Amino acid sequence: MKATVLTASTLALIAGAALAEPKAEVLHWWTSGGEAKSVAVLQQEFADKGGVWTDMPVAGGGGDAAMTALRARVLSGNAPTAVQLKGPAIQEWYEEGVLADISDVAEAQGWADVLPASIAGHMKCEGTWCAAPVNVHRVDWIWANAEVLAANDIEMPTTWEEFNAAAEKLQAAGIIPLAHGGQAWQDATVFEAVALGILGADGFKKAFVDLDEATLTSPEMVQVFDQMRTLRGYVDPNFPGRDWNLATAMVMNGEAAFQIMGDWAKGEFLAAGKTPGEDFLCASVPGDGFLYNVDSFAMFDVSGDDAKAGQELLAELIVGPSFQKVFNLNKGSIPVRTDVSLEEFDMCAKLSSEDMTASADNGSLLPSYAHGMALRGAQSGAITDVVTQHFNSDMSSEDAVQALAAAVANSL
Repeated sequence: MKATVLTASTLALIAGAALAEPKAEVLHWWTSGGEAKSVAVLQQEFADKGGVWTDMPVAGGGGDAAMTALRARVLSGNAPTAVQLKGPAIQEWYEEGVLADISDVAEAQGWADVLPASIAGHMKCEGTWCAAPVNVHRVDWIWANAEVLAANDIEMPTTWEEFNAAAEKLQAAGIIPLAHGGQAWQDATVFEAVALGILGADGFKKAFVDLDEATLTSPEMVQVFDQMRTLRGYVDPNFPGRDWNLATAMVMNGEAAFQIMGDWAKGEFLAAGKTPGEDFLCASVPGDGFLYNVDSFAMFDVSGDDAKAGQELLAELIVGPSFQKVFNLNKGSIPVRTDVSLEEFDMCAKLSSEDMTASADNGSLLPSYAHGMALRGAQSGAITDVVTQHFNSDMSSEDAVQALAAAVANSL
């Protein structure tokens, strides 16, 4: 009976949408090779259903530039139909009264039955559905060039001591140990991965979710900055301003051995025809836990039946099983739906899924602060400012933890 009701509701939605030509202007920051290939999947599905897609890609800054463009559009009273948003940013825009309610689609499609509860919570605004989740990215990965490691008799590191020893060996052989792009969000990505390994899941949550001052100024946090200082010595001098996908290319072509980056990096390897386990290797960053970054699209309050029909169709497609599989195979992430088979996915995706399940069970499944899942913009920005300042100066680790606590306190 339930399935019949859902089907009828879905048909009603589709019938309603058919009265208008679905149109959507979509603002996103998926512009690299693997990302562009992935978003093209959604564009094609939208077109196949009779939709007219207007693409609004904004490159750079891990979404920072896109958010600047969005702010300008909303202030001018001309919001896009759908916008790539995530975490607390969704709630912030909802509080400004500019998001649409897509609960009809969510309920017709049974989203609550197929989405993990913790992730579904990010997609709701005071009980109504206001965003559609696309995927689950793991942030705390190490990627490596398999040939470079084999040639130098190096195994994938399982501790920071092993990583540092491998880096010293690679450096002596004239190989850049760590490919990195000197952009604030990339510094923050490496920092939170190091922090999870050193602080542990409980310490990470206290520091970057609860903003606990004692944890922010603890001896363990000093160790986190110490390791960041060590990593700074393994980066080549041309890193300032480098985009993340160019750092991935350095690993791909053997110019560098490792990259610490979320699994969107895997999308770049796959787009270049590389095979996991043969051409490149993947392993979680040393330590226990799983840092997640969930891409999603929030629907903005727009006028016109065409735009509203476009929002309904987009939401339906984004969480649909077909798009969830094909998109994530291209993107490097794993489906947000729990009922999508991983049979066609690679070893890194299967490892990610297994680790996510285990982390959810033991309480170490944690939102990424660096990628806008754990904190609002003011708090995450305050932390990242200190991280970047430390990484690009001779600031001591002791001074960094004091600056960190002060910056967080001033942002509250």
